Amino acid sequence: MLTTPAELSQWLPQIRRISIAAGDAILAIYNQPQAIDVQHKADDSPLTAADLAAHQLIMRELQLLTPEIPVLSEEAADIPWSERQHWQRFWLVDPLDGTKEFIKRNGEFTVNIALIDGGEPVLGVIHAPALSKTYSGAQGLGAFVADNNGERAIQATAPKAGETVRLVGSKSHYQPEVEPYLAQFPLHELVAVGSSLKFCLVAEGAAHIYPRFGPTMLWDTGAGHIIATAAGASVVYDGIEGPAYQRENLRNGNFVVRV
Repeated sequence: MLTTPAELSQWLPQIRRISIAAGDAILAIYNQPQAIDVQHKADDSPLTAADLAAHQLIMRELQLLTPEIPVLSEEAADIPWSERQHWQRFWLVDPLDGTKEFIKRNGEFTVNIALIDGGEPVLGVIHAPALSKTYSGAQGLGAFVADNNGERAIQATAPKAGETVRLVGSKSHYQPEVEPYLAQFPLHELVAVGSSLKFCLVAEGAAHIYPRFGPTMLWDTGAGHIIATAAGASVVYDGIEGPAYQRENLRNGNFVVRV
């Protein structure tokens, strides 16, 4: 690993600051009274002015913080593998995760920033601007949540014997494969939550398991991955060999987050 413990300690509060600033830029558009203008990208996913405003702010701030570390952002992802394959570490960014939730104005959208080192996430921040919550974590430092009551450490928990298993799933993407998965838990509760907040609920012990049976991209999961693992959970992907975040295909397979 190239990143030192001192760098992780130094950068984690800086990435929190950048994430919150990007969240403020998003809220400036979110709180406008008029309808949100929505465009569509080539893959038909929605794009708003808030996505672009957050992207531009994050790119500018990361360039100032670590000019030597490249950035892979959802809104600037057309970097060829011939270039990316030589990156030993890079910032992985989703400027506005949960654009559909943003458009619905239900508050369940986030800013995701992760540092990938040697193909694995080692630092991550997920900021939910409409909820005034910031989750963060780094290898060797633990995981944390900050809200209006201050900051505290968080820990993932496994269900106790006889306890209802709390699972989280996607709010905007129905996954029929989750039904047989749920069948293994006689007592279970499934809660639909938007964006990368599903990782956060497992990390803070509010949910036990997050099974994902459907497509996600690297920037959807990088920050949540390290926050969950720093909180004591595991993230297991199907069909991925080698470093999970240093590969040509930006699309993830199925995965499960749990203790």
